[in-house]
Amino acid sequence: MTVDDALADSHPVWGDESAVVQAAINWAAQRVVRHTDPLSTARSASALAAAAGPTVTPEGIGGEQALRVFREVLEPATRSQDDPYNLAYIAAAPTRAAVAFDFVTSAANIFGGLWEAGAGAIHAENDALAWITRLLGWPVTSGGTFVSGGTSGNLSALMTARETARTRRGARPAGGWKLACAATAHSSIASAAKALDVEVVSVPVDARGHLTGAALRATLFGNPEVFAVVASAGTTNEGVVDDLADIAAVAHEFGAWMHVDGAYGGAGLAAPSVRHLFDGIEQADSFIVDPHKWLFAPYDCCALVYREPELARSVHSQHASYLDHVDRESWNPSDMALQLTRRARGLPFWFSLATHGTDRYRDAVESSLTSSRIVADAIRTSDHLRLVCEPELSIVLFDRPGWSPADYAQWSRQTAEQGTLFCIPTTWRNRTVLRLAFVNPATDPARVIEILQSLR
Repeated sequence: MTVDDALADSHPVWGDESAVVQAAINWAAQRVVRHTDPLSTARSASALAAAAGPTVTPEGIGGEQALRVFREVLEPATRSQDDPYNLAYIAAAPTRAAVAFDFVTSAANIFGGLWEAGAGAIHAENDALAWITRLLGWPVTSGGTFVSGGTSGNLSALMTARETARTRRGARPAGGWKLACAATAHSSIASAAKALDVEVVSVPVDARGHLTGAALRATLFGNPEVFAVVASAGTTNEGVVDDLADIAAVAHEFGAWMHVDGAYGGAGLAAPSVRHLFDGIEQADSFIVDPHKWLFAPYDCCALVYREPELARSVHSQHASYLDHVDRESWNPSDMALQLTRRARGLPFWFSLATHGTDRYRDAVESSLTSSRIVADAIRTSDHLRLVCEPELSIVLFDRPGWSPADYAQWSRQTAEQGTLFCIPTTWRNRTVLRLAFVNPATDPARVIEILQSLR
């Protein structure tokens, strides 16, 4: 049956949509397999408004014109996150299978909040989550849900931690709750603390930039109100993995929840070459990783998992007259996070994982690590560049001795405009440096090294 056949009966309100549906499907199919455009970039709001013209009107502009505006004006004004030489921030490199299945997920229009509405999709999502919990070394009874991103995942995990502490300790401390983390923790931790109305206690890191058990113990002695400790499994700026085993021991000694933010670096659990860096993570109480970062899924997709899911369920389950008959034999995704309505955002990740297998995922993560090591070695032996710290995962920080912040900004802007490399300056220990984040297996380290010669 063709699209035209399926839509032959005109909708009483929307009319005949067969042509616009087919056009959208055709564009999506072509986009999935085409090469990325490294020259696509943001434009000013005024320039976009002028180029797009009025689009939301009483009469509508029609599907053909709306798609033309998207194709010619809007999509070119977005950065290609999946370009192999977009090495700024933490980009995304979804498999084509995952991107294609994102369209399938949307077309299926599945409500993924409750088992009775989306059982099949939730079953598949739980299979993908089970692979993650096996990597963590957690019991088979552990599990969780997919949320929009690390900010939502961290907030939901810490909400569970705070309410669990309230139950176990009997009451809220007179001075209020506190959570402990390093200053290098992701900015979303401070946002979560603000939302939860808790104080952040900053724990100093060691000379390597790691949060350690010794520093945490000294902090917790003076702060009995700490209900949770947040450790990083791959900091965003430099890819550092905190001393998880020591942190777990100290956190549990003081009765604090241990949450691990692995939004970027948690994917390293799949790579044998760096798995030892995560020793101790099996003792954590909750964990997040963003498949849309280094596990090759499209936006937006964060896996949030708990060692004891029933603790999250007791905090997040929503009850109302229309929810009284919800099937709770298996937990519902809405029981695991601050959410009720949700799309089955884990399905594209599951489909790619099922299609390619976990061995290829292991190899893809190792490929990014190998690329980062090759480039780091080249910088280390360079006569005009300096590696400022040894990479632990796939982020490489380096500088060009003698350059000012303005020099870095100019070079970064020039290479981006040329479409050769997207690499931005950052700050490391109060110095301006350059940063490369390798998460795309298609990135050729030899080409990156060649481009870095322009820093001469």
